[in-house]
Amino acid sequence: MFEDKTLVCKDCGKEFVFTAGEQEFYAEKGFQNEPIRCKECRNARKSQRNGEREMHDAVCAQCGAPTKIPFLPKDDRPIYCSACFQARKEQGLR
Repeated sequence: MFEDKTLVCKDCGKEFVFTAGEQEFYAEKGFQNEPIRCKECRNARKSQRNGEREMHDAVCAQCGAPTKIPFLPKDDRPIYCSACFQARKEQGLR
């Protein structure tokens, strides 16, 4: 039903193959659009986006240490620094 297609990357202009398997996956997920970037450009864009993540200041609810988190803290939810979060995770707490 699906056949490999050659597409052109929006960012670098190189041709890349949108395989039949990828097309089937897109159809199963209900995606309407074909990819517009090659795998290399998608990965570069993803890592750039993750590297520029906005961080917010918070105070650990367990040890009181200042920490940074990638989301806006809510007053009704405790925030934990990485060390306390990991310790709670190992104890089966969250």
